[in-house]
Amino acid sequence: MKRAAPAIHATAMLAALSEPVRVRIVRLLEAEELTVGEVASVVQLPQSTVSRHLKVLAEAGWLTRRAAGTATCYRVVLDDLQPFARAVWIAMRDETAGSAEVDEDDRRLAAVLAERPTDSQAFFGRIAGEWDNLRRDLFGDRFTPLALLSLLPREWTIADLGCGTANASEWLAPRVGRVVAVDRSEAMLDAARKRMGKAKNVQFKVGDLERLPLPAASVDACVCLLVLHHLPRPDAAIHEMARVLRTDRRGGAALIVDMVEHGRTEYRHTMGHAHLGFSSARVREMYRDAGFEDVRVEPLATESAAKGPGLFAAVGWRRTE
Repeated sequence: MKRAAPAIHATAMLAALSEPVRVRIVRLLEAEELTVGEVASVVQLPQSTVSRHLKVLAEAGWLTRRAAGTATCYRVVLDDLQPFARAVWIAMRDETAGSAEVDEDDRRLAAVLAERPTDSQAFFGRIAGEWDNLRRDLFGDRFTPLALLSLLPREWTIADLGCGTANASEWLAPRVGRVVAVDRSEAMLDAARKRMGKAKNVQFKVGDLERLPLPAASVDACVCLLVLHHLPRPDAAIHEMARVLRTDRRGGAALIVDMVEHGRTEYRHTMGHAHLGFSSARVREMYRDAGFEDVRVEPLATESAAKGPGLFAAVGWRRTE
């Protein structure tokens, strides 16, 4: 590859990095060669907007590009930059490392790369990139999660805490003995009742998660999906989960899905979030303080089209007394 043209003035290169999104784009393209569409998926901007940013960066000498069929691939190659530009970029890259925005970009980049088709001489190798689409065309999207839910014991009672419109209850009710759907909003419960229709094994209760309207040791499992960040005292809610779980037989489990720590402070005002996500250490601490064992906290894979922060799934067990 050729070095950036010496006619490109230093001030023009610096000006090209004046917008934060361009710094994010350069960081991505240093890590991987990407198309316009792939960059747009990671930074969550329209392709037309990303194309304009790429044009500015390319004209300033930051990027190299090559044609790949009908697409154009972009890349930042440190060795091809002028020495002053290389030094400037390394300093800027180090300054932004570890931010919540950078972490989200990394998660989405991993998702974008995972979606690329792969090639191989073997038959399944050749169709590996298309296999999910082929399977979806033949059998639909739902059979995998539906089949996995069949692993749940048929006799279980599960509490869907902060049930909202019953998204989780809808999946659980056909596969377990009973679902108790709890929410503090009557409007949400009305929507949940409408969604569940004539399901006879779902009971709806109004109540706060920090003071559940459930007897002690009355359910086999609790699920709490994207609710904890709304609660003033999430640790109190986890203590309540421990209280209502049975500890006979093999014990009871509590599943929480929520956002990892992030820096989107506007969520406090636009959506009433009390917490900007949770660290793995904080989640483990809350579980263990409530008496749970075998606590596991794992990040969930980020879909490339997802616009929100990354998610985690946490599970803890209350063992037989």
